[in-house]
Amino acid sequence: MTNSTPTVLTIAGADPYGGAGIQADLKSIHALGGYALTCITALTAQNSQGVVTSQATSATILRAQLTTLLDDMKVDAVKIGMLANAELIEVVAEIIEDYQLSNIVLDTPIISSSGHPLLAEDAIETLKQRLLSLATVITPNLPEVNYLLGKKIDKGYQGAADEMPTIGEAFFKLGVQAVVVKGGHAQSQDQVTDTLLQANAEAIRFSSPRIVTQHTHGTGCSFSSAIACLLAKGDSLDLAVKQAKQQMHQWLAQSDRLQLPYRDKLKSRREPLLHLS
Repeated sequence: MTNSTPTVLTIAGADPYGGAGIQADLKSIHALGGYALTCITALTAQNSQGVVTSQATSATILRAQLTTLLDDMKVDAVKIGMLANAELIEVVAEIIEDYQLSNIVLDTPIISSSGHPLLAEDAIETLKQRLLSLATVITPNLPEVNYLLGKKIDKGYQGAADEMPTIGEAFFKLGVQAVVVKGGHAQSQDQVTDTLLQANAEAIRFSSPRIVTQHTHGTGCSFSSAIACLLAKGDSLDLAVKQAKQQMHQWLAQSDRLQLPYRDKLKSRREPLLHLS
């Protein structure tokens, strides 16, 4: 055991609005006492109203970012976010294998909340074949479960426990080691339940009171990078998910204190989290 600062490599897209992607990962990891290394997979144009457009990094540049860092630095965990296309997925998979990276947290952003595609449709199969089995844990929300498994979850879905074995088995058949099914899109008004599913283990449900707020931009990014940071610090997966869930609740609860100078008084916007107390 060393006294070095827990180091997390985050591989994701850049958000000029500062609330999601690489920027959210930086804030989340630093708030939890880790140090973030960053490799950018895409540039995006977005604000509180949504993603307008995006441009993927070339595979050559992504590989150069990764090898330059990893030839110099050891990393304790990896968080993977937006990958844009099959070519970038292949680069990341090869790097994980070549450098024998561990504690891999795979977020699976496929489409933004505003409807902008974050992963090419023809790349979903590559994601399933090349990356799912390399991850320590994946963190899809309910719409992403639909995309990855082709499952039809009723719009009135409440996050019921009896749904989870079926979802888990489907992911395990794809080689997934563990999955956290995020329940934020469920229709339950009072609670948000995230479920950790691991092969040959009982499902663990983590519930917290639902917080009604506009500060939901980058929640998935912040959650997955928090799990990665906690794994980097030596926590078990169960404990890392539990503590990341608790941390997310705290960040959401305090985020109304973040008052940004928008040009108008639109009510329908997604604002970022406040990570520091």
